Amino acid sequence: MATLLIRLVGPMQAWGTRSQFDDRDTEAEPSKSGVLGLCAAALGIDRAEPIDHLAALRFGVRVDREGVVRTDYHTAQLFPGERKANTSVTRRAYLADAAFWAALEGKRSLLEALDAALRNPYWPLSLGRKSFPPAEALWLDGGVRDGELLEVLRSAPSLRGERDDAGAPYRFVVDRDAVLGDTRRLSPGLRRDDPTAPFAKRRYALRDVWMFSEAPLALQEVG
Repeated sequence: MATLLIRLVGPMQAWGTRSQFDDRDTEAEPSKSGVLGLCAAALGIDRAEPIDHLAALRFGVRVDREGVVRTDYHTAQLFPGERKANTSVTRRAYLADAAFWAALEGKRSLLEALDAALRNPYWPLSLGRKSFPPAEALWLDGGVRDGELLEVLRSAPSLRGERDDAGAPYRFVVDRDAVLGDTRRLSPGLRRDDPTAPFAKRRYALRDVWMFSEAPLALQEVG
């Protein structure tokens, strides 16, 4: 079994799971559907095509820098310039200055294909919305590593900067079956972000996760 690390760093990120119409939310960390959408764009998979092979991968996130939730005020008109056209007010939440590692666990051949696609994507990649490009490369050398998801997430290099507390605990949100052993200190949770159909159909199942925090294994430089 192998795990692929994906670096998600940018001035603005949005990982919504409950967005409807003019109200666009964001979770506090990247969603599985959002990261798989990014991978599908890198591979050139159309929104109407099946993504079962991607949805079957285990998923987890390490939060290196939480960021700050901000909300933009937008107005839009369906028919600009027409006097009788109503103006819609939209709310768009996003995370400012956040940094995450996302990890996908599965067959090495698929993860290596994903890693290659992230380096040379079919379509432009963004962090949850098209207007939010990554500030750093999504991939890193040796991004596909032998080992299980949680083990690889724990050993990933730090994404924190000089102003961050390097010794502060990391926050983890990982698939429940990715954690072995004693789970009494962990908090259970649910995320509705597990795709059950092509992205065009917008069907997502609940995903069982564990949430917990723990100190960094060691202070490391980003590779």
